[in-house]
Amino acid sequence: MTTNTKRANLAPLLVDVAVPVGGYYLLKNGFGMSTLAALGWSSVVPALRTAWGAVKERTVNGLAALILFVNVVGLLLSLVSGDPRLMLAKDSGVSSAIGIGILVSVALDRPMMTAAMKPWVVKGDAGREAAWARLASGSARFRRAEKVFSLVWGVVLLAECLVRVVGAYTLPVDTMVWLGTVIMVAAMALGFFLSGALAAGPMAHMVIAEAKDSESTAGTPVLAHA
Repeated sequence: MTTNTKRANLAPLLVDVAVPVGGYYLLKNGFGMSTLAALGWSSVVPALRTAWGAVKERTVNGLAALILFVNVVGLLLSLVSGDPRLMLAKDSGVSSAIGIGILVSVALDRPMMTAAMKPWVVKGDAGREAAWARLASGSARFRRAEKVFSLVWGVVLLAECLVRVVGAYTLPVDTMVWLGTVIMVAAMALGFFLSGALAAGPMAHMVIAEAKDSESTAGTPVLAHA
């Protein structure tokens, strides 16, 4: 039961993010495809997921739609060439697209990063899964933490984009070739730290406490009345 629950939690994340992103790098670096071709083929899975949700389930799969949007932005930016500084700046386009998508999801009260964070909080445990569901439907504090988690990542990714664009046009090109990677790694580290401290950590504590309370209540003997 625990293994099945864990797989069910991880499956959407793997299909919506790992498959298209991993597919892009595999096609580009492993099979030598051009950036344009790799982006195009890696867009197939998120495109199908988005279309399936819209037609069959009458919902829009947030992560799949976001990855599809990012790939389309990448396709458009890949058509731009010639200026080395512009080529460096366009690398931040993915971060900005993801950041904007995440912030929009927060504004719509459907924080997108929840799907990426939930498996690591519930850890495939049925009790925690049920506790998460109860908190998500009845705790304003829990829902607020969900939004904070996505908000942190949206702001961090947009900030990373801004810093890299400014660097691309103010620093030597040779410097930005390696500094861009440093900025990206630093932004990821900052995002993990802030989102964990401000949202994921408190949410995990709430889920654990709720699960324990539920187990305690379930284990309390019921006294028969004469």
